[in-house]
Amino acid sequence: MKYKIREATEIDIPSIMKLVEGLAIYEKLEHEMVATADDFAKFGFGENRYFHALLAADESGEDVGFALYFFTFSTFLAKPTLFLEDLFVMPDHRGNGIGIALLSELAKIAIEKDC
Repeated sequence: MKYKIREATEIDIPSIMKLVEGLAIYEKLEHEMVATADDFAKFGFGENRYFHALLAADESGEDVGFALYFFTFSTFLAKPTLFLEDLFVMPDHRGNGIGIALLSELAKIAIEKDC
């Protein structure tokens, strides 16, 4: 099966929510999941963008994996850095290289941003 990796946009918030909920369940941290769609809209796609996300979609277009990341700055290196906050692939789609594909795309972004 082939997967497509793409940068998330605001219309992808429901998919991001579903995947974050899947991560919370996997980590047995559902009780800590208080984020809302409005939170993701405000902080990921609003005037001040605090995070970015990559989505992995299967051939049917269903989003089955994600990587949530943000940029920070290293004072010792005097360079921007890319920080990976979360990486998650739905259980039924694991073992197909999705995680590696997401990490590879993050590496490309880091190089483009001089991280």
